[in-house]
Amino acid sequence: MTSALDRVVVTGGASGLGAAVIRAVQKRGGTAVALDRQQPPNGIPWVKADLSDPQAAEPALAAAEEAVGPLTGVVTAAGVDACGRIEDVDLDDWVRVIQVNLIGTAAIARAAVPRLEANHGRIVTVASTLGLRALSDATAYCASKFGVVGFSRALAVETAGRVGVTMLVPGGMQTAFFDGRPEQYKPGPDAMLNDPDAVAEAVVYALGQPAGVEIRELVVCPSVEPSWP
Repeated sequence: MTSALDRVVVTGGASGLGAAVIRAVQKRGGTAVALDRQQPPNGIPWVKADLSDPQAAEPALAAAEEAVGPLTGVVTAAGVDACGRIEDVDLDDWVRVIQVNLIGTAAIARAAVPRLEANHGRIVTVASTLGLRALSDATAYCASKFGVVGFSRALAVETAGRVGVTMLVPGGMQTAFFDGRPEQYKPGPDAMLNDPDAVAEAVVYALGQPAGVEIRELVVCPSVEPSWP
């Protein structure tokens, strides 16, 4: 019987949560393909794609299918940020956050739905606790992730009975996501952040549910996550 873990595409799969999801899929015997601008390590199947361009989604998924066969799962883990007060953040940087995090997620989902429907597959979108709670100096990120929340809920309604949709809402994780930020926007030395491999377990749990069972939303955060609830 086909499982959503059989052949999974992971956006942002070269690092962070995306790479952790790929490891978790492989651990369960599935095949995963990374969609990323950067090549992942360890010979992981890879399709080069820049998801700030929504036109890249369709050919990227087509290339992934050519590499591993019909897709059974998609995880939209790619994400970027641009911290600072709205008047201080370069407009192109601000817009790119929306393009990658929200438009990129929607473009991948749009290209994935007919493929996943044919194989009774599932999609896991990745929002954020900052898609539920606003924070100063994070207007672009909050706007993008609030958008992912609304998009994911609408997509679940639209595809009910055809494609499984789960929205993951992660808190802070120990990844390179914070690299390159000004010090004031980096987690402090005493910050408690989740291991992305632990968060990835929630993703494969959602992907591995039996037919007819849906986990619509999952919040996975450190026990002292400051942006929850």
